Parts: sequence; structure tokens; C-alpha cells
Amino acid sequence: MRDTTIAYFFGASIATDAFLVAFKLPNLLRRIFAEGAFSQAFIPILTEYKSKKGNKATRLFIASISGLLISVLTLVSILGIIIAPQIIMITAPGFVDTADKFNLTSSLLRITFPYILFISLASLAGSILNIWNYFSIPAFTPIFLNISIIDFTFFLSSYFYPPIMALAWAVLVGGILQLFFQLPYLKKIDMLVLPRINLYNTGVWRVIRQMGSAILGTSITQISLTINTIFASFLISGSLSWMYYADRIMEFPCGVLGVTLSTILLPSLAKSFANGNNNEYSRLIDWGLRLCFLLVLPSAVALAILSGPLIITLFQYGKFTSFDVIMTQSALIAYSVGLIGIIVVKVLAPGFYSRQDIKTPAKTAIITFIATQIMNLALIMPLKHIGLSLSIGLAACFNAMLLYWELRRKNIFRPQAGWFRFLKQLVIAVIVMALVLLGILQFIPSWQEGQMTWRLLRLAIVCIVGISVYFSTLAILGFRTKDFIYRTSM
Repeated sequence: MRDTTIAYFFGASIATDAFLVAFKLPNLLRRIFAEGAFSQAFIPILTEYKSKKGNKATRLFIASISGLLISVLTLVSILGIIIAPQIIMITAPGFVDTADKFNLTSSLLRITFPYILFISLASLAGSILNIWNYFSIPAFTPIFLNISIIDFTFFLSSYFYPPIMALAWAVLVGGILQLFFQLPYLKKIDMLVLPRINLYNTGVWRVIRQMGSAILGTSITQISLTINTIFASFLISGSLSWMYYADRIMEFPCGVLGVTLSTILLPSLAKSFANGNNNEYSRLIDWGLRLCFLLVLPSAVALAILSGPLIITLFQYGKFTSFDVIMTQSALIAYSVGLIGIIVVKVLAPGFYSRQDIKTPAKTAIITFIATQIMNLALIMPLKHIGLSLSIGLAACFNAMLLYWELRRKNIFRPQAGWFRFLKQLVIAVIVMALVLLGILQFIPSWQEGQMTWRLLRLAIVCIVGISVYFSTLAILGFRTKDFIYRTSM
């Protein structure tokens, strides 16, 4: 709904490109420092404090780490506001030649940069609540950013000049809302503490040391995305927006399937490793890979086939034109090539993190980063923004192969029997599903007809038919869902 709203009001324009660059930078820092390296370092140590050191020491640790986080990120935010034009020169150099575009992006960045402070504190609060088994509250909080952007766009954008400025203020307000929504729940578990500067706290230094090694692995992907922005800034206006809208559709299966599998596997693998149960460890990875192929392979093919209907149904309203549909569709098809790789990485990487091996994923990430930039240089000239999207997908598949090779080389993972028969069933079922979807699309009325509700209804029917055909074909070929119910022996 958020992205449909943005597409309706702003389309794929110079202003939208400017906002996406301004929003991407603090968002990338959030993924590195808040939900990335910081969370990987903070959560295990907080768990140890909670279970072994008592309430008083835990409160002191939280107060000390939040005080340090506020101090560092306040300075980062102030610095970002001051040098916003210089940041844009580095991260979107293609904007420099267009003064209006450059100045607008710099102004938007000055407003959005403090978002990193509030969203990082919201992530800290969410990590604490998760340790206390309050999972639903942190999971719900991102909706406030979406609500803020939708409300500012619909009701307040006419009061800003240019109207795109409303989105920047919406991001900042959304970050503040996400933080303050969680504070009453921190108070409920008696972990709402006043931040304090205490560099003598041993837990704080342990988090800092752990972050040092974790930042490398988490930052490589974000740096690669930033470089993609640099490349895209030299392309025609709208290129960043087309890639963004395509990425939003890709993020749905990545978030639903990839994050879920990773969340399930990491604690289970960690328990197997701690217990020395290597057979269980290997079977868990095998189960995760099979489940990944079972769900992601048809998703990738369906995304490519239904790319046009998806984009028209979700985005082609208001200022989002037919030309924008074609450009976004081509980017989505390119992205779909790498969907299997993106999600397989989320299955294989926990195989190393659960063993406290951060160096191997970091090493493969660096190699993948180099390969991505080589592909960017090779593909951007002939394929423009499509080449940048394709390089991300191909690089994800390359990264997945490297991780798989390392797991096999170190004898961590041994595939279970039956893979050939399993893959043969999947390929046949996907081919049948693809043929049925292509056939249905020949009889569907023009997707531009009707309002969003009618378009969504038609799209839902097509998706239900595709899913039914896929699993029915698997059933005919002898596949049984109960084979994928996995219970650990611990």
C-alpha cells in the first residue's frame, strides 16, 4: 500500500529518484548497524546477562549500551546533515550535473538522516522485547513507517513544496513512532531505563568487539547496493524508481520465505552444534534447502510470467505510466533470475553463524562483491537498469554456490538421499504451472481495465490456479507434504 501510494502520487520521476536516494542512505546504515552487526553482537550478550547476571546488571548493561548508541548516532546524524551535499556527490554522482535534482536530494537527505538514530533505538528496544518473548510488538512496529508515509502523502503533501518533501518528514516521523510505541512494553518488563554513558561496562566492550567482525559481513551487501545507486544515478531519470518498485515486489517472497527459514534454522542449528549432533545439523540444512527449492523455484518462475500483471495491478495508477510499467517489468524479470540464490543464501549462511564462524560468510561476501561490480560494468551499457538488476540476482546465485561449496569442503553438510528424484518432480511441476499460467493470461481481459479491487481479484484468481496446479502436479508425481514436517531429535 505504501509503495502503491508513492507510485500513484509521484510515479517514476526525478523527485521520486531523489527521495529514494535520500531514504536509501540512512536505511542502509540501519541495516548495517541496527538490524545487522549490532543485533548479531547485542542479542547473545543480552541473553547471557538475562539468564546469568540478574535484573540489576541487565538494566545497567541496557542503560550503558543505549547511552553509547544515542551518543554515536546523534553525532553521525549531525554530521550527515552538515555534509549531505558531499554525501550525494559520492553516492549519486550522476545527480551533480542536474542542479535541481542534486539540491532536492541534499535537502531530502538532511531531513531523513536522523531516521538512523530513532530506528536504531527502535531496533534496540525490539531486540530486548524479543529476548523477553514479546515477539509480536517488534514485528508490528514497522507498520508505523508505512502508515506515516501513506498519511503524509495523502493528506499533507499539498502543504509541502515540492510535495516530495512530505515523504522525507514521513520517514522521520515513522522512525519516532516505531521507537515510542515500544517504550510502554519495555516498562512492562522493567527494562525501560535511562540511557547513560558508561564505558567501564564490560558488556559494552564485548558488543563493540563482536560488532567489529560482524560489520564486514553485513556491510558488503549494503556497499554493493550503494554502488548500484551510483551506477543508476548516471542513467535516465526514473531508473532508480523502476529498480525500487521491482525490488519491492521481490522483497515479498524474500521476506516471507527467506527471513522465516533463516529465523527457524539459526537457533536449531546452534543447538545441534552445541550438542555435537552433526547428523542432525546436516539434516537441518538439507531440510532447509529442500523447502527453499520447493517454494522459491515456482515463485521465481511465477514472478517472471506475472511481472506485467503484478506491476499494473499494484502500481499503474495516477502518475505511474505504461512506460514505467515496461521498465519496471524488465527489472523485475531480471531480479527473478536471482531469487533462488537470494533465499538459498539465507538458508546456508546460518550454517556458519550457528558455529560462530563469521569469517567464511564475510569472505564469500567480498568475492561476491567483486563479481557484482564486474557484472555491473559489463551489463550496464547494453542493458541499462536491467543490467544492474540482473547483476544483483546473478551475484546472489554465485554467493549461494560459494557458501554451498564451503559447507561441503569443510564436511559440515552432506546432502541426504533422493535429491535427483526431488528436483525432477519440481522441474516437471514448475513447467506444468508455467504452461497453465501462460495459457490463462491469453484469456484474461486487459489488466489496465478496472479499479484496484477488480485487478487484485483477477490476480488472486490467477495465483490460486497456479498454486493449485503446482501442488496437484507434485501430488500426482508422488510428493507428500508430510515429508516436509521436520521434528528435531533434541
